[in-house]
Amino acid sequence: MPPVTLTIEALTLFAGAVAGLLGAMLGIGGGVFLVPFLNLLLGFPYQAAAAISLTTVIATSSSVSAARSGRHLINMRLGMTLEVATAAGALLGGITAQEMSQSTLRILFSIVTALTAVAMIRRMTRRNVILDPDVSPGRLGGRFHEDESGGWVTYQVKRLPLGLAASFIAGNISSLLGIGGGVVKVPVLNAWCGVPMRAAAATSAFMIGVTATAGAVIYYGQGRLIPVLAAAAVVGVQIGSWGGIHLAARAKAKWLKLLMAIVLFVVSATMLWRGLR
Repeated sequence: MPPVTLTIEALTLFAGAVAGLLGAMLGIGGGVFLVPFLNLLLGFPYQAAAAISLTTVIATSSSVSAARSGRHLINMRLGMTLEVATAAGALLGGITAQEMSQSTLRILFSIVTALTAVAMIRRMTRRNVILDPDVSPGRLGGRFHEDESGGWVTYQVKRLPLGLAASFIAGNISSLLGIGGGVVKVPVLNAWCGVPMRAAAATSAFMIGVTATAGAVIYYGQGRLIPVLAAAAVVGVQIGSWGGIHLAARAKAKWLKLLMAIVLFVVSATMLWRGLR
């Protein structure tokens, strides 16, 4: 493990800001950027990188949820329903991660992010909003004001069992890989459950804090967390999250999907290359 210097702390703060920017815009927690940065570029063990990443995911979730709470984007009922499955998966993942090699974790990380990117590309031009204000959102659906449509839109939640299964997997992957689980939740909610991209990202951001907490406790108990770097990363995430929230409000949904897919493909390729070496 490399020594923790002022330079390392400054780089971690900067990486946290980038992770916070991406996490706030896309609802993915930013771990897809921070974990490879700490593990591949700075040379910290994967488990240590994952532990730091999970602490920043909690910070991202708190910032984004607070900023979006009054805009009706966060679907609390859907989020709490799915979170039961997610938290169970997160506890299992945090335990399993301690027994797996770094190369295995890197390859698994690569596969998950690549599949997620493909799902986002396939849905880039499709939208899940219903413009008719008289349509009922159902028990778990919702309504929010969308600038692209110029008014209030409605959406209905479909395939809830698939959403629950994906949430369990997302929770497991979150703790196992230290990425918050949003890389699975957002595409599944958007592509298969009928939730619009903005609402899926906001609901995911609300959920990932609870998910990350369940896994972070395991890493902390194992002594994997480096407090100084975690603090630097959290400060960076808070700065980046502020910018991400404002950028996401102005960006079109299809460009958010494209940005997420590009980030995931780049990270997937990098982690696969290092995992196979």
